[in-house]
Amino acid sequence: MANSVKYAAALSVREETLLFLSSLLHAERQRRGTRASRRALGCFAHAVLVLRWFLDGTRVKQLATDNAIGVSTAYRYLHEGVDVLAERRPNLHGALLAVRTAGYSHVNLDGTLIETDRIATPGPTRGVGLWWSGKHHHHGGNIQVVSAPDGWPLWTSDVRPGREHDTTCLRQHNILPVIALATPDLPALADLGYQGEAGTVRVPIKKPAQGQLSDDQKSANLIHAHLRSQAERANSLLKTTFKALRRVSLCPWRIGAITAAALVLLHQEHGRAT
Repeated sequence: MANSVKYAAALSVREETLLFLSSLLHAERQRRGTRASRRALGCFAHAVLVLRWFLDGTRVKQLATDNAIGVSTAYRYLHEGVDVLAERRPNLHGALLAVRTAGYSHVNLDGTLIETDRIATPGPTRGVGLWWSGKHHHHGGNIQVVSAPDGWPLWTSDVRPGREHDTTCLRQHNILPVIALATPDLPALADLGYQGEAGTVRVPIKKPAQGQLSDDQKSANLIHAHLRSQAERANSLLKTTFKALRRVSLCPWRIGAITAAALVLLHQEHGRAT
């Protein structure tokens, strides 16, 4: 632009996190055999670009302008950053093993919708889009989140279209067999949305169609609700820390990798994995 105003800005992230991402990008370039002279940005500037998108939700066009690169190049840099981070995501078996070693009493399981722009992709039901969530009345991708008792996110799943129910997502990702192995020593608490898998995860007692819950059943539900309520904190922590997760404008099938990358950054920023 002929007339523009330049200003200084700061990212709310530790320098160690920036250097961590920069080192991952450097290792990826070495793996590919990329020569330094072939890249418009160095690894440090590349890492800043990726973190600006995650933390502040900065538009890719603005990132391209600020770094004097093309928009397509900025998108390529962004996807490369997402991929190198997502590759370091913890697997579910390892996360549950670490939690059990830490001595936690249980884990929480909950689904969250990562909203997207409107997507005209037809679903199996006529007139209903594949990514449209009837529950949230918005387009988005369903992500399953396993968290510690205090609401710290431990693991996130790949994405499934927003139209799918939480239990459907569990089955598609083969999460249930892994949870079942840990269930005797490490129960997984979930809400009534997972009632179809009550044999694997622990859900509240549903009120009978023609009857009432006993006092003991009501007390059990209150305790369950108190323990499981921290699952909402895990979802909120990811979305409040990373503005990019509040609304994704990239391909919706990338939401799983983007959420996994955000989880890795969160663990690195706070120096905590369990």
